Amino acid sequence: MLRNGGVVVYPTDTIYGIGCDLMNRRAVERLCQIIAIKPQKLNLSFICSDLSHISEYVKRIDTPIFKILKNALPGPFTFIFESSTHVPKILGVNKKTVGIRIPDHPIPLAIVKELGNPLITSSIKNDDQFKEYTTDPEEIFTDFKSKVDLVIDGGAGGNVPSTVVDFTADEPEIIRQGLGDFDAYL
Repeated sequence: MLRNGGVVVYPTDTIYGIGCDLMNRRAVERLCQIIAIKPQKLNLSFICSDLSHISEYVKRIDTPIFKILKNALPGPFTFIFESSTHVPKILGVNKKTVGIRIPDHPIPLAIVKELGNPLITSSIKNDDQFKEYTTDPEEIFTDFKSKVDLVIDGGAGGNVPSTVVDFTADEPEIIRQGLGDFDAYL
């Protein structure tokens, strides 16, 4: 389904995500329509299966940073790096940075391993101003059944997103404090 351009909602170690095959441009365009974002404004993350998978999409990872990643992943983090030259070719837009995730959850990891390449992903959000992230798979199914091809019920999800850490400058910077405690890995 993903190889044929499908879009899926799935659980992670933080909150439910929505994503598609990174290598299917039509699916990426469809994902952008579903989450109402223009491809030029695309700041989505890639779900990778392991650290070796990441190296295709980031410009470089220095040894101290690699050690941090090795200890922190899989886990509730999104790490931002300068993108490799491979990323703009895939997305058709010039992206200078890329967010990378390896969630500590068997479902997205199994999907990525079986697919053979990353999912491009975003967190699902509920339009209800009182509840920023949807946690109930049945509610998610009701909200997304006419928009996506598959909703995977992994049980109740969390309502705290990943911690986002920017590695594009000399020192790592926490952009969004979420579930992960990044200071524990410094």
